[in-house]
Amino acid sequence: MRRKTGTSPGTAADWPGAIHRALKSHRVSQVSYVPDAGHKRLIELCHADKSMKTVPLTTEEEGIGLAAGAWLGGERAALLMQSSGVGNCGNALTLASNCGFPLLMIVTMRGEWGEFNPWQIPMGQATPDALRLGGVRTLRLARAEDALETTVAAAKLAFEGYGAVAVLIAQRLIGTKSFGETP
Repeated sequence: MRRKTGTSPGTAADWPGAIHRALKSHRVSQVSYVPDAGHKRLIELCHADKSMKTVPLTTEEEGIGLAAGAWLGGERAALLMQSSGVGNCGNALTLASNCGFPLLMIVTMRGEWGEFNPWQIPMGQATPDALRLGGVRTLRLARAEDALETTVAAAKLAFEGYGAVAVLIAQRLIGTKSFGETP
């Protein structure tokens, strides 16, 4: 049985809702994503929002190309992904840095607090450095009550500074996954 432990919507601030509000306040009209349990509620909010186009991806780097196209077409985009997907984006990140268009990424972290899957640990640990080496500014979101402020700051950096910015959502905030028996 699969279950998630950690922060629950009933006990913590509504950080997915806060991120969604931040995206709306910065006129993000296109949200691309690779399906991820950590982003589940945020993806649902974006799908329900008539002012946002949602685009499911087969691989994360496709979202970088979509963000470039959105910007060229006069729109703003955000890319949602899990830290394991950052490894798929190395070459595509050079597009953002060389062309100087805004790229806002919201990244759920794995390989941190309470991780049960050893395959998630290497990329989870390498994600912040991999992004920085790819020319991406990173902001860490570790507390639900900071979600709006952190995402607004990231959106300002991306859209007003014409650069790539990633919000790294701590695994402790999204909760841990377990595929074992429930106690």
